[in-house]
Amino acid sequence: MTATSRLHIVDVFAERPYAGNPLAVVVMDEALSAQAMQCVASEMNFSETVFIGPRPERDGGHRVRIFTPAREIAFAGHPILGAAWVVRHEFPEADRETVRLDLTLGPVHVSFERSGKEGEVAWFLAPPISLGPTCARERIAPALGLSPDEIDGRFPVQQLAAGTAAMIVPLLTLESLRRCRLDLAAYAPLASDGLPPLVYLFCAETHARGNDLCARFFFEAHGVREDPATGNGAAFLGAYLLEHRYFPSSELSLRIEQGHEVGRPSLIRLRARTAGGGPQIHVGGKVVPIVRGELL
Repeated sequence: MTATSRLHIVDVFAERPYAGNPLAVVVMDEALSAQAMQCVASEMNFSETVFIGPRPERDGGHRVRIFTPAREIAFAGHPILGAAWVVRHEFPEADRETVRLDLTLGPVHVSFERSGKEGEVAWFLAPPISLGPTCARERIAPALGLSPDEIDGRFPVQQLAAGTAAMIVPLLTLESLRRCRLDLAAYAPLASDGLPPLVYLFCAETHARGNDLCARFFFEAHGVREDPATGNGAAFLGAYLLEHRYFPSSELSLRIEQGHEVGRPSLIRLRARTAGGGPQIHVGGKVVPIVRGELL
């Protein structure tokens, strides 16, 4: 590593500094090996660390790789928005309205919108999302510290995937959402059946008036962790809500709370509609810069 590999820490899906989901972004002066990137991600110990290639691709895209403290992943929401924000500030030639990131699963476009009321919000168009197997609420509830009747029986517990996969679990009350935890030992039988130990739970009760849903996301990386804000989970949720008609409208514009239980309140914006025979999902949020430095 060289001293000119720039390091940014930004808070994504944050309405103020030191909220939202913290993200480390490394702009490489020279390409690092996968092993070196994994070491940096483990040192940062955030849910994800992003690495941006030293220079744009010939067609203007920017090569991006995403690592958790444990492994490389193909898709995650807040790293996409944070990486696009850094590209705009580190590469003078970058388009100010739309940035294209070349992930391992393919290109993702991030656009920036500004309004007087909202300020600047970054949006990404989610890649195609597939709906996977369902799981009986009686099976998953004990692994979440809940009783089956706390899970909304009108809608399925279901796996959704796009590069990564997660289980979507609809709950009836905010009180249940506050109490839930992921017990990996209790979840082991589900994992042995191929269900991912990543669980996105949501309910229609919220902390703040004016928001539409409240969510929590648990995942496994060196032990159970909880994400303060989950962009790919929100994208999965958008496809889930459309598929199962959770809301009567076929075109959704929602504000999703997350992170209150870990002291980092977050706000994720979601636009979802059916277009061209499938769901079209946009996930948005604000990006707040916190740290800028160098890797030594």
